[in-house]
Parts: sequence; C-alpha cells; structure tokens
Amino acid sequence: MEKRKLIWYWIITIILSFCIFSGGFAQALQVKGVVQGFKPLGYPNYFISIIGIWKVLGIIAILIPKFKLLKEWAYAGIFFTMTGAVISHIASNDVSVQIIAPFVLAIFTVLSWYLRPTDRKITASDQ
Repeated sequence: MEKRKLIWYWIITIILSFCIFSGGFAQALQVKGVVQGFKPLGYPNYFISIIGIWKVLGIIAILIPKFKLLKEWAYAGIFFTMTGAVISHIASNDVSVQIIAPFVLAIFTVLSWYLRPTDRKITASDQ
C-alpha cells in the first residue's frame, strides 16, 4: 500500500508542479494571454508578476528535499492562491471555464500534501 501511495504522490505532484510552475513562469514574465486572463478580475499588472514568482518558488520548495516547514508553507500558499483564483473569478462575475483549472489544482495541492512521504512531513521529532 505504501508503494502505491508513493506512486500516486509523485503522479499528482508532478502534474501539480508542471501546471503551477509553467503558469507561474508565464505570470512572472507577464505573457500577453495571461495578462488578458487577469483583466476581468481587476488586479494590477504588478500583482500578476508577484503571484507568478511566488508560485515558481512554492513549487521549488515542494520538490527539493528537506525544508519540511517551508514545504508546509508552500502547500498552504498554493492552496490559498488557487482557491483565491476561484473566488476572484466568481466575485468578478467571470464564472466560466476559467475556474475549473484552479479548482482542480487546489484539489491536487491537498492530495499532494496528504500523500507526501514521511520524510517530507513535519514530525514530533523535528520540533
């Protein structure tokens, strides 16, 4: 069972990492299509770059070994960003297919966090 859990952890984490990293990279570079996707939300352009940089750094924190507390913060930040995206689209009446990706990525974030191996979790012996 433990091996199957580890396989699912890596499948979900790789998909999550690819989506968040590539999206964050495009946001950090302010790719035209990405900036257009933010227009209905009313956020300033500099916010797009800030969110993108934090997404890239969050995925790096999740993927590198050690730094267990940093991983916890990264998972939380990505979850808050994805659920915030869903809420932002709903609040700005931009309810469309745009909310599906962040909703699914929020679920993948929780699954990756839940399935992570013991060596990536904070335990009582770490404190």
